[in-house]
Amino acid sequence: MPEIRPIKDLRNTMEISELCHQLEEPIFITKNGYGDMVLMSLETYEKSLAKLDLYEKLAQAEKQLNHEESFLEAEQVFEKLKEKYGK
Repeated sequence: MPEIRPIKDLRNTMEISELCHQLEEPIFITKNGYGDMVLMSLETYEKSLAKLDLYEKLAQAEKQLNHEESFLEAEQVFEKLKEKYGK
Protein backbone atom coordinates (compact mmCIF):
# COMPACT_ATOMS: atom_id res chain seq x y z
CA MET A 1 0.00 0.00 0.00
CA PRO A 2 1.48 3.37 -0.94
CA GLU A 3 2.66 5.77 1.72
CA ILE A 4 0.84 9.12 1.43
CA ARG A 5 1.91 12.09 3.53
CA PRO A 6 0.86 15.75 3.69
CA ILE A 7 3.39 18.35 2.63
CA LYS A 8 3.73 19.62 6.20
CA ASP A 9 5.48 16.36 7.11
CA LEU A 10 8.45 17.53 5.03
CA ARG A 11 9.40 19.77 7.94
CA ASN A 12 10.78 16.70 9.70
CA THR A 13 13.44 15.85 7.13
CA MET A 14 15.13 13.10 9.14
CA GLU A 15 11.87 11.19 9.60
CA ILE A 16 11.01 11.45 5.90
CA SER A 17 14.55 10.40 4.90
CA GLU A 18 14.45 7.37 7.20
CA LEU A 19 11.01 6.45 5.89
CA CYS A 20 12.22 6.65 2.28
CA HIS A 21 15.10 4.27 3.03
CA GLN A 22 12.99 1.96 5.18
CA LEU A 23 10.09 1.56 2.72
CA GLU A 24 12.23 1.25 -0.43
CA GLU A 25 9.33 2.64 -2.45
CA PRO A 26 8.05 6.10 -3.35
CA ILE A 27 6.30 8.32 -0.81
CA PHE A 28 3.47 10.43 -2.21
CA ILE A 29 3.22 13.98 -0.88
CA THR A 30 -0.10 15.82 -0.96
CA LYS A 31 -0.81 19.54 -0.87
CA ASN A 32 -4.30 20.70 0.06
CA GLY A 33 -5.53 17.13 -0.37
CA TYR A 34 -4.19 16.69 -3.89
CA GLY A 35 -1.11 14.88 -5.15
CA ASP A 36 1.88 17.20 -5.41
CA MET A 37 5.21 15.31 -5.28
CA VAL A 38 6.80 11.90 -5.05
CA LEU A 39 9.88 11.23 -2.91
CA MET A 40 12.15 8.22 -2.83
CA SER A 41 15.65 7.30 -1.72
CA LEU A 42 18.47 7.45 -4.24
CA GLU A 43 18.88 3.66 -4.02
CA THR A 44 15.21 3.10 -4.84
CA TYR A 45 15.45 5.55 -7.73
CA GLU A 46 18.49 3.78 -9.16
CA LYS A 47 16.78 0.38 -8.83
CA SER A 48 13.75 1.79 -10.65
CA LEU A 49 15.96 3.08 -13.47
CA ALA A 50 17.75 -0.27 -13.69
CA LYS A 51 14.41 -2.11 -13.93
CA LEU A 52 13.20 0.29 -16.60
CA ASP A 53 16.40 -0.24 -18.58
CA LEU A 54 16.02 -4.01 -18.26
CA TYR A 55 12.39 -3.90 -19.44
CA GLU A 56 13.38 -1.76 -22.43
CA LYS A 57 16.13 -4.22 -23.36
CA LEU A 58 13.74 -7.17 -23.00
CA ALA A 59 11.17 -5.42 -25.20
CA GLN A 60 13.85 -4.75 -27.80
CA ALA A 61 15.01 -8.39 -27.70
CA GLU A 62 11.42 -9.61 -28.05
CA LYS A 63 10.95 -7.31 -31.03
CA GLN A 64 14.09 -8.74 -32.61
CA LEU A 65 12.83 -12.28 -32.02
CA ASN A 66 9.69 -11.46 -33.98
CA HIS A 67 11.79 -10.42 -36.99
CA GLU A 68 13.65 -13.60 -37.92
CA GLU A 69 15.66 -11.88 -40.66
CA SER A 70 17.72 -10.22 -37.93
CA PHE A 71 19.22 -13.60 -36.97
CA LEU A 72 22.52 -14.79 -38.34
CA GLU A 73 23.63 -18.36 -38.60
CA ALA A 74 26.48 -19.26 -36.26
CA GLU A 75 28.69 -20.16 -39.22
CA GLN A 76 28.18 -16.67 -40.69
CA VAL A 77 29.15 -15.06 -37.38
CA PHE A 78 32.32 -17.16 -37.11
CA GLU A 79 33.27 -16.38 -40.73
CA LYS A 80 32.91 -12.64 -40.08
CA LEU A 81 35.02 -12.95 -36.92
CA LYS A 82 37.70 -14.87 -38.82
CA GLU A 83 37.74 -12.21 -41.55
CA LYS A 84 37.99 -9.42 -39.00
CA TYR A 85 40.60 -10.98 -36.70
CA GLY A 86 42.34 -13.33 -39.15
CA LYS A 87 42.16 -16.50 -37.09
